[in-house]
Amino acid sequence: MYLAAVIRSRTALSIEEIVEGGLCIGCGLCQALAGADKIQIVLTPEGRERPVARDGLDAAMLERINAICPGTRVEGAATDALGPQAMHDLVWGPAQHMAIGYASDPTVRHRAATGGVLTALGQFLLASGRVKFILHAAASSKEPMRTERALSFDAASVLNAAGSRYGPAAPLVDFSALLDRAEPFALIAKPCDIAAVLNLARIDSRVDRYMRYALTFVCGGASDLTKSEEVVSELGIRPDELSLFRYRGNGCPGPTRLETKDGRSFELTYQDMWKDEAKWRIQPRCKICPDAIGESADLAAADVWPGGGPTGEDEGFNGIIVRTLRGLELYRAALAAGAITALPRDIGFRDFDDFQPHQVRKKRAVWARLAGMRAAGCPIPETHNLRLAECARLNGLAENLAEARGARRRTEQGRMGEPPAIER
Repeated sequence: MYLAAVIRSRTALSIEEIVEGGLCIGCGLCQALAGADKIQIVLTPEGRERPVARDGLDAAMLERINAICPGTRVEGAATDALGPQAMHDLVWGPAQHMAIGYASDPTVRHRAATGGVLTALGQFLLASGRVKFILHAAASSKEPMRTERALSFDAASVLNAAGSRYGPAAPLVDFSALLDRAEPFALIAKPCDIAAVLNLARIDSRVDRYMRYALTFVCGGASDLTKSEEVVSELGIRPDELSLFRYRGNGCPGPTRLETKDGRSFELTYQDMWKDEAKWRIQPRCKICPDAIGESADLAAADVWPGGGPTGEDEGFNGIIVRTLRGLELYRAALAAGAITALPRDIGFRDFDDFQPHQVRKKRAVWARLAGMRAAGCPIPETHNLRLAECARLNGLAENLAEARGARRRTEQGRMGEPPAIER
């Protein structure tokens, strides 16, 4: 029924139109759906992972891809997942509970990004037998700057993959094959990856049957691989010399650390790594993200940085937004088991405004940015249950007009889109 509604509502976009329109984030789910013989995720010259369609992609498959792509459709939390006691906020969406917490194991807390809550929850899900494996992302063992899909079946493997990965990642490239395993699992991934999988759930009942939990982080955007390549170049290192490229972890926010096969090491502070916003190399899709705060996940974890940025190193604390009833049961069980610890402090939506002010600005800006792209004749994602127009009304008319006009101008200049996807 859902797929038929999508087909009736608009003509399906081609893979090329999705990519060149700046809507693709490179999650890999289209490859999983069509098969690697029909669609292949490649690394482009711009440093992005993008799908390239091969011969034989028929209209029916293209319609299915449009139905699941997080570049064409993004939806907030399902009402039946929330229950009547959920709190709601115009900007931050639904929440069952909010807290500041961290992984109780000091090793996990130190090594993982921020406070290690997502890592600790992944370990708890495996140890408690709630799932058979965790689907997430990890640094490539062969090319340390690259990020690859990872499966973890034990706590050590989850910890080994801990730490932020800011570059391109396609964790869903073989998602159909993982469903074929017919085993319960949890997904820990970017909000857009979770949006893709929940889109798939509307046309494939196996998602709800086997994906027991979807956990995410409040996302600042995925950078192109060229960001990392520029860092390596500035340090005078060749990519093939690297044995480690770790963005964050081993403290909070933790240093970006590079190690070479011949024993050299280099570290950059978080502030040094990200001080020049012009060099962040954030992918186009991230600049119009309707849900960077993980509204459709069971639980979202955020940095706790009053004012929006770190002022130094600390022990590591996560802002926790428990979204669904399923997430609330998991959160309480993990607390009771001692996997995570929560501070005895009442936390509310306005605290998250302070921790993540850039997310508030983006949520209020997205509706106008999409309106500007649409006015320039560019396709935009279909959105549901995300209150984008209502958030835009928090702005003044002049602010919304400036956002819309800016997005239209950038779209007409080609800056909101991308070149055709080709492999490096």
